[in-house]
Amino acid sequence: MLRRKRNPKESSFKFTPKQDKARDVLISDAVHIALGGGGRSGKTFLLIRQIMIRAIKAPNSRHVVFRFRFNALKASVIADTLPKVLRLCFPSLPPLSEMMNKTDWFMTLPNGSEIWFGGLDDKDRTEKILGMEFVTEYFNECSQIPWVSIVLAHSRLAQKVEGMRPKAFYDFNPPSKMHWTYLMFVKKQNPEDKVPWPEPERYGFYIINPKDNLDNISEEYIKILEAMPEASRNRFLHGRFADDSDGALWTVEMLAANRVLGQADKPLPEFIRIIVAVDPSGCSGPEDYRSDEIGIMVGALGKDGHGYLLEDLSGRYKPEEWGKVVADTYTRWKADKVVGEKNYGGDMVRSTIHVHNPLIPYGEVNATRGKVVRAGPVANLDAVGKIHHVGIFQDLEDQMCATLASGYIGIKSPDRMDARVWLFTELFPGLTQPDAMRDWRPPATEIPKRSASRYGRSR
Repeated sequence: MLRRKRNPKESSFKFTPKQDKARDVLISDAVHIALGGGGRSGKTFLLIRQIMIRAIKAPNSRHVVFRFRFNALKASVIADTLPKVLRLCFPSLPPLSEMMNKTDWFMTLPNGSEIWFGGLDDKDRTEKILGMEFVTEYFNECSQIPWVSIVLAHSRLAQKVEGMRPKAFYDFNPPSKMHWTYLMFVKKQNPEDKVPWPEPERYGFYIINPKDNLDNISEEYIKILEAMPEASRNRFLHGRFADDSDGALWTVEMLAANRVLGQADKPLPEFIRIIVAVDPSGCSGPEDYRSDEIGIMVGALGKDGHGYLLEDLSGRYKPEEWGKVVADTYTRWKADKVVGEKNYGGDMVRSTIHVHNPLIPYGEVNATRGKVVRAGPVANLDAVGKIHHVGIFQDLEDQMCATLASGYIGIKSPDRMDARVWLFTELFPGLTQPDAMRDWRPPATEIPKRSASRYGRSR
């Protein structure tokens, strides 16, 4: 990212004024420090350099660099940025090839300090690294890293080193304002509950962009960024967070406009079908915060041809617990069917439910496509006003609004959103385009009359 001066024999390089200010932020009293901004601004170079300084300053200390995918970390940081930092800033150190262990991917400095490298997509390797304690953590391109992985890694920022404060560093090209990076560093809030941090001064943030690094990159690169579409230009050239609704499949306004409360003056319609949808996970109980929640949704198809979300019972359950929740919910709502994801283990879901009620009709949905692709048709239903939330389902709606066309950027896994997708995919089979949905009505079939209260107690 940063290049040498014109004299090839010199190992020095130029810090720009903005990079000098970024260095001041990195050595401030803040514990969590993020550099955000556009591409090729020098963020990764500055942060790898800072980790090297800390490792040299504290003999036998341990530090770690994370990225979501290890292959990307190896290509971008280990093979590119790290050698540049060593050559330009620490020429007296041994060659990287002598310090790097390529079996476990960590480097050992002459003073005994270690710098580890890991991808959070590799469960076995992640568990090995997180069995150690560190005084520095660095999350490279952290807009790609789920919040739950960040929280887990923070539990290992625990090495006690005399004279050195533990620190966590982050860098990213600003994503949406729904992302945890915006909540954590700009709004100074806990991303999980949006409560302001009690000590906001512990969270430092600095924006640095490509034009702040003109001494070290070509003008042609700036022209390439300037020619990008507006959304990409804002992110990679100007380092701006996207508005909450940019590219979102669902928005707060959309959900609010479609919401109904089933009040006396606006009663809910008779229901043709009631479905319970399950999105299973490997969760072992309420204390298992490393696994996703179990998504459990109840919804109905009304005689007016609209879909209604009636209840969200998602949570952290043991298999025997969520099996009972689903069976009891099926009975309480006098539902027609339970549906669940086939790919996770349809037979397992069926057997878990049938332990509690072997007569429950069960159907499988096949998740052959990515989350966003399979959510698109259901989002189309919402967009034309065909689906209504009977009440407010805050956790679910947060997940929905964090689902962009480019991917999911929410804090937690979208287990609730997935269960909702299974639910309305079952209730609206084959309806994938707005034109097909606009004039659709349910088939004329004699059915038992049903109604629903907001709380699912009367039929």
